[in-house]
Amino acid sequence: MIEDKTPQKTSIAQLGEFGLIDYLTQHFEISNESTVKGIGDDAAVLDFGNKKVVVSTDLLIEGVHFDLAYMPLKHLGYKAISVNVSDIYAMNAKATQVTVSIAVSNRFPLEALEELYAGITLASKQFGVDVIGGDTTSSQKGLIISVTALGEAEENTVVYRNGANENDLLVVSGDLGAAYMGLQVLEREKQVFMVNPNNQPDLDEYTYLIERQLKPEARKDVPEILKALEIVPTAMIDISDGLSSEILHLSKQSNVGCNLFEDKLPLDPQFINVCEEFNIDSTTIALNGGEDYELLFTIKMDDYDKLKGNPHFTVIGHMTAASEGCHLVTRANTKIELKARGWNALTEE
Repeated sequence: MIEDKTPQKTSIAQLGEFGLIDYLTQHFEISNESTVKGIGDDAAVLDFGNKKVVVSTDLLIEGVHFDLAYMPLKHLGYKAISVNVSDIYAMNAKATQVTVSIAVSNRFPLEALEELYAGITLASKQFGVDVIGGDTTSSQKGLIISVTALGEAEENTVVYRNGANENDLLVVSGDLGAAYMGLQVLEREKQVFMVNPNNQPDLDEYTYLIERQLKPEARKDVPEILKALEIVPTAMIDISDGLSSEILHLSKQSNVGCNLFEDKLPLDPQFINVCEEFNIDSTTIALNGGEDYELLFTIKMDDYDKLKGNPHFTVIGHMTAASEGCHLVTRANTKIELKARGWNALTEE
């Protein structure tokens, strides 16, 4: 008799809503003093004392923000937390709590949701946030994830998008464009697989790019590094929709212009190689790719010496008078007007 090794699948209907919540949240631990009460009551209770509270919410929808053909559920859970706490770090704040809500169809067994929540648990530990609540409900269309992130900051260190001044330096953390090219690799391999399911992709040479897409790391370290350097940025934003779009957001809200220098854009060597393989211009992708979840910020000229040579940061431009507009200064020293060509969730297909 042949042993059946098919993984067991447990219907979530048999647990019921509250049983499911208890099961999925059993591994969450409280680690922040500001969390008075987390999951288990009608509402969470937080105590931030004299500090400012910052809050941000994002939705991730199957078929719009992720494709389960190549997005493992554990990675998706991790990414859902990472992209939300990134907004808190973009305020120069410390992320402390998240709520996680999901709408799920009956095609997902309990084991699938267990994988999703394993990623959420891993991310909550990585970023030091407490999962304090949320909601679960049914969906007719697949999987929907909504995360609300909360954080705290001192009043004199909160950074907004509207504080940049003329002559401030424009700085970015990490490198740009890799997440977008990771997505292009995954989409290409998906098409190959659909034609020939026996063709197993060899992704070794794309490891960094794929990780940037499937498991982005929010820059928890940046507010900490800036504090150690005694730098309070004048304005800051995270790069979710593409560098050009974020620069224009920051410039518009601060009422300044910008000169961005092409030869200063930080690009990973693997990213450059794969752009050549796909015959795509690396500068175009670095400007418009999106999903890098790096932090873009401005600093006073006087703070340049504190930041100079730091491996985490690259000065990529400077702010100008609003009347000068926002431009890319090319390697040939010509000016091209910056356009917002990044991700737009409401664009029609």
